[in-house]
Amino acid sequence: MAGFSFTLNATDGKARTGVISTPRGDIRTPAFMPVGTAATVKAMLPESVRATGADILLGNTYHLMLRPGAERVARLGGLHRFMNWDRPILTDSGGFQVMSLADLRKLTEEGVTFASHIDGSRHVLSPETSMEIQRLLGSDIVMAFDECPALPATHARQAEAMRLSMRWAQRSRDAFGDRPGHALFGIMQGGVERDLREESAVALRGIGFDGYAIGGLAVGEGQEAMFGVLDYAPDLLPEDRPRYLMGVGKPDDIVGAVLRGVDMMDCVLPSRSGRTGQAFTRHGVVNIKNARHADDPRPLDPDCTCPACSAYSRGYLHHVYRSGEIIASMLMTWHNLHYFQEIMQGMRDAIAAGTLAAWVDGFHAGRAAGDLPPL
Repeated sequence: MAGFSFTLNATDGKARTGVISTPRGDIRTPAFMPVGTAATVKAMLPESVRATGADILLGNTYHLMLRPGAERVARLGGLHRFMNWDRPILTDSGGFQVMSLADLRKLTEEGVTFASHIDGSRHVLSPETSMEIQRLLGSDIVMAFDECPALPATHARQAEAMRLSMRWAQRSRDAFGDRPGHALFGIMQGGVERDLREESAVALRGIGFDGYAIGGLAVGEGQEAMFGVLDYAPDLLPEDRPRYLMGVGKPDDIVGAVLRGVDMMDCVLPSRSGRTGQAFTRHGVVNIKNARHADDPRPLDPDCTCPACSAYSRGYLHHVYRSGEIIASMLMTWHNLHYFQEIMQGMRDAIAAGTLAAWVDGFHAGRAAGDLPPL
């Protein structure tokens, strides 16, 4: 079986473009990964997700272990066959979701005991069980098990969580073992504290991973603080391995992260916003539920080639959204995912050509101009 590798093709400032090669296909970087929490990107067929330009999807260990269960997915041929997606899949470790359960969990050195949000049943997640669940799912990129405290948090609390995560990172590495064609990513923690981020990076590099994630951001600290961490955090990680910023984000967040050296990102925002009537466009956010769109014959974005923009009017999208029709979620989600992938392709091309600064200026100018003028 072919292995996992990362090839860096070009840089423009700190921004990088390259290719992550896996047995299931190449991932062009910088890459945005649509989130398929429960083995589906909500309101989208897998072939539709691929048509937007996505090279890789993200699945969720916590949700899949509870329903339908990792063993069942394995019996049914693994996650790729189960959800009819034959390209790479990254699964998160379940740590973030478990930590968000607050009163429903108990944290120890061994791992986390928690109550299912579905039926209250008790479960245990540890570095070892997380690695086993992700193996049963058949993930191409596996994430180490970590603790991710919400911000704001004290320096002492962040230090405690980061050092526990580093001990769990070593246990994740040991449990993952030797799996040709599959990759294990370590996760940097430390909140917004530079000394803790530096300590975490040293620990992760000492263990050795196929890629490195920047965790513990987009958890309440705000964009300015997040960018403050990203101004230095990617530079602490190996240059020859992919760098993944977890759970980010809005278009402005994505562009800012790439400018600071990030290669991979994921977020539920394009699909979640699509289901709630929000469309991201090169002119800013459009709330299709607003009455002013009811008689508008124009597309969401006249320069977009997605099905929602090429075949339907704002008036129609407003109607089906206000009527509660399923097609509203389908079209709005397709548009958002298409737009996010257009951003990634635009940045990949600009980095390769050495024109990223001009591309970013155009990106911000378009959004500053605002939505289409009134009819």
